[in-house]
Amino acid sequence: METVLITGAGGYIGSNAAEYFAKAGYRVIGTVRNRVAERLTRLGIKTIKIDLADAANLPRLFEDKIDFVVHVAARASDVGRDEWFREANYEAVKNLASAAMEHGVKRFVYLSTADVYGLHDFNGESEEALAFDETVTNPYPKYKILSEKWLAANLPRERFSCVRPCVVYGRGDTSITPRTVAYLKNSPLVFHFGKWRGRNRWPLAHVENVCRTLHAAMILPEAGGEGVTVLDSKRTTLGEYYRELAAEFLPGKRLRECSIPMWAIRPVARFSTFLSRNRNNPLFDPTLYALDTVAHNLDFSNARMLAWFDKMGMEEFRHDSYR
Repeated sequence: METVLITGAGGYIGSNAAEYFAKAGYRVIGTVRNRVAERLTRLGIKTIKIDLADAANLPRLFEDKIDFVVHVAARASDVGRDEWFREANYEAVKNLASAAMEHGVKRFVYLSTADVYGLHDFNGESEEALAFDETVTNPYPKYKILSEKWLAANLPRERFSCVRPCVVYGRGDTSITPRTVAYLKNSPLVFHFGKWRGRNRWPLAHVENVCRTLHAAMILPEAGGEGVTVLDSKRTTLGEYYRELAAEFLPGKRLRECSIPMWAIRPVARFSTFLSRNRNNPLFDPTLYALDTVAHNLDFSNARMLAWFDKMGMEEFRHDSYR
């Protein structure tokens, strides 16, 4: 039985990935910082409490033979200090990937983000047509880009791959879904910003499709050295997303929508970002990063993801709930 080390197994995506690989027949070891999800214990998944930012801790992870590393752990926020992201999303990646290579790991799978392409309008571009947006200033995509570049420059091509999910949702979501539901519940109006007026694509990626893509990236020969966008095939506009969430979580609530030009809201977003610069979460929405996310048409191709699923004999997971 092959062993998969999954970092960040105490978090949302990591815990789903740990359960997925355990059910797929792998021996799973997961790293956690504080809490251990009950479902991991129930599945017999070994957990190790560790701070991945401390390179001196890393040899502990390879006391057992590890065949694959799926690196999910990261700082994920639209605000925060640059140095926080550099430590968690760049230095820790370099240290862990180096240790994985030294211990003979077959492939290092890095969970990146589709935000490496930038936050502007897209029109169905594939990975071959997309490039890193070198102008990003937010530290989250900035250090994801630098980590991907470092992996490409320092690891053999066949021994790493990068998975770039869009907006992840699904079972156990503690981030985007509850944040949006709270907004819909408390705001008297649903605001759209900029020219799209809610008709722009909201790029949803169900966590099950993220897990399936991680699996394909881990074992397919053609995945070596490649990046793959994870995106559900169903095209959901931002307006549709709000209405679907309201129907599921706030039944009976009537949404009233209005549009605001970017010039009118950007000063508010800039102020929110400034006030939240030393926080883990925004003081209030929207931040500049969140504003650019909801105001653009993030419409990518998912052809590579679907091709990999086909190679694996998998089907795309189709959601019927945001829970």
